[in-house]
Amino acid sequence: MFTLSETSILAAILLLALGILGWGFYRARPFGKLGILAWLQSVVLMTPWLLFFGLFAAGIYVNIAGILFLIVTSAGLYIYLGKQLRAAGQDDILKQRATERLAAASSIEANSPQPTAAEQKAEIPPIPEDDLNAIKGIFGIDTFFATETIAYQDGAIFKGNLRGEPEETHNRLTASLRQRLGDQYRLFLVENTDGRPVVIVLPSRNDPRPLQLSQKVFAGILLVATIATNLEAAGLLLNFDFFGNPARFQEALPIGAGIFSILVAHEIGHWLLARRHQIRLSWPFFLPAVQIGSFGAITRFESLLPNRKVLFDIALAGPAAGGIVSLLMLVTGLLLSHPGSLFQLPNQFFQGSILVGSLARVVLGSALQSSLVSVHPLVIIGWLGLIITALNLMPAGQLDGGRIVQAIYGRKTAGRATIATLILLALVSLGNMIAMYWAIVIFFLQRDQERPSLNEITEPDDARAGLGLLALFLMITTLLPLTPGLAGRLGIG
Repeated sequence: MFTLSETSILAAILLLALGILGWGFYRARPFGKLGILAWLQSVVLMTPWLLFFGLFAAGIYVNIAGILFLIVTSAGLYIYLGKQLRAAGQDDILKQRATERLAAASSIEANSPQPTAAEQKAEIPPIPEDDLNAIKGIFGIDTFFATETIAYQDGAIFKGNLRGEPEETHNRLTASLRQRLGDQYRLFLVENTDGRPVVIVLPSRNDPRPLQLSQKVFAGILLVATIATNLEAAGLLLNFDFFGNPARFQEALPIGAGIFSILVAHEIGHWLLARRHQIRLSWPFFLPAVQIGSFGAITRFESLLPNRKVLFDIALAGPAAGGIVSLLMLVTGLLLSHPGSLFQLPNQFFQGSILVGSLARVVLGSALQSSLVSVHPLVIIGWLGLIITALNLMPAGQLDGGRIVQAIYGRKTAGRATIATLILLALVSLGNMIAMYWAIVIFFLQRDQERPSLNEITEPDDARAGLGLLALFLMITTLLPLTPGLAGRLGIG
């Protein structure tokens, strides 16, 4: 039977999942049929995994065919709901919201007192007068009705009333600014400290800069070091020190290459989505690690992001590619495992991860009750890949997980998530050196959020939010270990 603590943990996880789905439904209801369809897309993405782990915790094991059926069914329903969502016509709801915003803004403007001459006077922005007049000329009663201009850095902040949908308004203002002044300035639509939309215009000379030659050389050095640590990690798994025995290169190469292929898949995922959205990425700065080969890579944006949806797409693409490759390797390795396989692992190994342990229990069954479990090398490679992916999905700073949280929930929530992650890592680091390493990396290199998108107000749709929650959920199940009682009940160890 489950202990009281285990029952409490399972109940808390269930309540959290139901709370997230309920919150999504609450947000979706005001948008009618379109909102409900978008919410259902989130539900079908989460349901197979919640069902699988829920049944697993109850002692009911779903075999590989069942898992594949759940995933395929979920994907099919997701595609079907997407078609229904497009058929329903999302433009209708956008037009309705734009009309409501326009009416509300007009009412506020009509009932608000006119500013005095002293209130209208503000510090002169550091923009040439002709350019400033041209910028002011892009605003109008049907886009953004500017009422106040304030100097800000090398540009200006324009306060006023937003008219219509943020995305459409931002596109119109940006096109008008480019038509008048070319590529000299960038227009940001963001929330002010009081929660009201404001427009910020900054010179384009503040855009992100490409890497310098010295930085590219450093990235190359880190790449070589990471290849070496991949081979060292492979050697340690094979019970020898590669750095001390480089002649055994051929023995370490298959596993080292497998680990590196997951890193490459991760970066290719980022690159493909960045290219799709016409965003430049810097060279990846790999983080070599002897323990598992690498902790992933740090990649910077060399272009301004148009909106939070693009931030989400690029951030998720890397972990999605690396995670899928890792998961396929893990499952394939489990299916290929037999008593004569290369590695013999203590059964406690499979207690270190809810995801790995549950999949191993489904495939290997009673073999996990033996003190030593024979597994194919792909199991080790896939497990390491999942760990690398999960570490990069932690919701902190400029890690992929931090970018995902910032894209979905905004900068305030992302900042709080970063603080919470650092506190948690500090506590875990008392008994885990890897946690201490990550706390240091995040605090000194990755704790800052991504710079604001050009359109920081428009939120990603609920389908993207569902994908983000699924990614964070899988991160937790990868890093969170099984309790000894639950592992024993499930026949692991």
